[in-house]
Amino acid sequence: MELRHLRYFVAVAQEGNVTRAAARLHISQPPLSQQIKELEQMLGVTLFQRTPLGMALTAPGQVFLNEAQRTLQAAEQAQQAAVRAAQGRTGTLRVGFTSSAAFNPVVAGTLRAFRQRWPDVQLILEETNSTHLTEALLQRTLDAAFLRPGQALPPGLRVHRFADEPMQVVLPASHPLASRKRVALKQLAHEPFVLFPRAVGLSLYDAVVGACQAAGFEPQRGVETTQLSSVINLVAAGMGVSIVPASLTQIQVAGVRYLGVQGRAPRATLGLAVHSTHPTPTVDNLMRIAQTGPRLWDTGCQP
Repeated sequence: MELRHLRYFVAVAQEGNVTRAAARLHISQPPLSQQIKELEQMLGVTLFQRTPLGMALTAPGQVFLNEAQRTLQAAEQAQQAAVRAAQGRTGTLRVGFTSSAAFNPVVAGTLRAFRQRWPDVQLILEETNSTHLTEALLQRTLDAAFLRPGQALPPGLRVHRFADEPMQVVLPASHPLASRKRVALKQLAHEPFVLFPRAVGLSLYDAVVGACQAAGFEPQRGVETTQLSSVINLVAAGMGVSIVPASLTQIQVAGVRYLGVQGRAPRATLGLAVHSTHPTPTVDNLMRIAQTGPRLWDTGCQP
């Protein structure tokens, strides 16, 4: 028995007439009559009483009609579900992000736009460092990740780079330079730095250290923390100074001041990384949102 048998049967039952049912199905009458006979033979049941006025359902035929309609409805729902999944309109999307990336408005903007466009996709979010995010993408335990890419990603991944984000100096409020709006990095040459470990934040670490080296000094290592938000609190505690992405200046902690960098400011990278092979429709949709969304940090801006 095939779905077409059920469709033919339901049409005849609803029309009560083979001629009208054939016209509705856009087929000729003799093949339709033959299909109904074959169905009755397969079932071993008489479904219709043939009358001068047309076709009337028998008692078994009425029961079969109810079940046939449910089966056809379920088949239609299954087809629609498969189409929605193929279009990325349903399913699950596992997205990772770094603690610092979460503060950048492009991350929230991309996720919000995706949620509005595809509300039936379940989003599973995970926060960790860029190193772990890269490993999870390669192992396919994550589908996509907002991270801070270095010079090159491992083979097997591709990344959409957002516009680089300017960085700012963060000082204790009691620091002699804290009253200024901008500071030259060379003025921090003798200050201990609160740093993000290179092992878990390669690009941010290199951006800070590289900027200091370009200013003519090697930064003095103070304490390290794996959470960029903790950098702000450690600076407030007087443990040193630091340089952070401008989006982190929304963290308002008593005892710190944010200053612009005099001259060329270091830049923090941000990108959406995915596996380079066999992306799912939901991953493609997320990447499309990221690629067409607004660039919130213009490459020429200065803090």
